[in-house]
Amino acid sequence: MRYMVLLRAAQPDTPPPADLMEAIAKLGQEATVAGALLDTAGLAPSASAARVRMAEGRLSVTDGPFTESKELISYALYDVRSKEEAVEWAARFMRLHRDLWAGWEGEAEVVKVLGPEDFAPPA
Repeated sequence: MRYMVLLRAAQPDTPPPADLMEAIAKLGQEATVAGALLDTAGLAPSASAARVRMAEGRLSVTDGPFTESKELISYALYDVRSKEEAVEWAARFMRLHRDLWAGWEGEAEVVKVLGPEDFAPPA
């Protein structure tokens, strides 16, 4: 099963500590070797984004920046056996931040990525 972990955090005043970045790289390597981590990246600030909306049959496009988006966002895509396993990888990532970057706060949302097996007709 694939799970996307979306990380949201307030934009900090200081850059991440070097030991945190080293620990994140080590955790990413561990997850990759375990066959769990498929992809990970940070997302660009909303100033370079666009929203495409369909409402009342009309399509609209709004360019960023979006004022409500004052956070940094990144993601990780995992292929794991269960939601609990995806949550554990996310929790390990969050604990690194807690332990190595004083005052850092954020949240990780773990969401199942639907695949063909989720739409297969019942047997």
